[in-house]
Amino acid sequence: MNLRHSGMMTGALLLAACAKDVAHTGAATATVTASVSTVTAEAFSGVTDAVGIVTVRSGYIAALGAPGPSRVSAVRVTVGDRVQAGAVLVVLDPAPFDAAVQGGSAALLTATSTRDRAQRLVDEGIAPRKDLDLATSDLAQALSTAVSARRLRTLATLRSPIDGVVTRLSAMLGASIDGTTALVEVADPRFVDIVLGVSAAEATHLQPGAAVTLTSGAIDGGDSLGTGVVSTIAGAIDSVTRTVAVRVTARSTARPLRIGESVFGRIALEQHSAAILIPSSAVVPDGDGYRVYVVDSASVAHTRTVTIGARRDARVEITSGLVIGERIVTDGAYQVDDGVHIVVKLP
Repeated sequence: MNLRHSGMMTGALLLAACAKDVAHTGAATATVTASVSTVTAEAFSGVTDAVGIVTVRSGYIAALGAPGPSRVSAVRVTVGDRVQAGAVLVVLDPAPFDAAVQGGSAALLTATSTRDRAQRLVDEGIAPRKDLDLATSDLAQALSTAVSARRLRTLATLRSPIDGVVTRLSAMLGASIDGTTALVEVADPRFVDIVLGVSAAEATHLQPGAAVTLTSGAIDGGDSLGTGVVSTIAGAIDSVTRTVAVRVTARSTARPLRIGESVFGRIALEQHSAAILIPSSAVVPDGDGYRVYVVDSASVAHTRTVTIGARRDARVEITSGLVIGERIVTDGAYQVDDGVHIVVKLP
């Protein structure tokens, strides 16, 4: 019984070992057919593609709000209207402002009378000088309040301070307002730029003065709008879009740009004399980074983390992670795992 039991155990162990060897051999001999190419270097002037919108330059846009709590009594414009400087945009109920003007005028008369009386008593030696100083201070305060009330009464009629286009309107007839928000916005469409959004990695490769090709829409292939140059590159990432704002000044455009329209921009990068370029099909996203598969002399693929630079057409620049002369998987990279045997696809 013992010999039989021992023989059974030995057989079981041999079967387990054989199964393990088969599994290991199967993993080692797994194959994938894919295209393979050799890493080379060449002169390369890449591009960065980005989407943005037409925005007005600082100093050529005005947002107007109520000077105080009131009610909208008239709205004279709609979004898209062209207006001239001085044009009436929104009219507010003048009642609260008129009341403030009347109150300020009355207080000014009282303060003037008090100050004159104090002056007379001081001149006669009846009142001390400090009474005149206090009355003079009260008069100055009353004058300031009266002037401010008259100014606010004038501002109850919202007029455009510039020639431009109404780009935003929140005023609604009869609505109560508290004076803390803008009711109407006017911008001058002659002074616009295109603000493109690029990733933080792409922004490191950009320089002011770089040429930009502009087309309409949010994707490549739209109507040509003309060319521009990069004027500024933001030093921080937008907390909402998680992109870096690149402001582009249009040199010439095929048609006037409309405020708020989407624009596709292709930004030219500086030329590298010996850049490592590989087909974009060879690059596989890996979390926040990228990887490629390097094929060794035994035709086994190995995962390699790389850093990408500029892209152009169907190629991408590799700034770190690859060495000239190495072989990598190109077409078919998404089907490859680390350690598989590569069968080179014939052309």
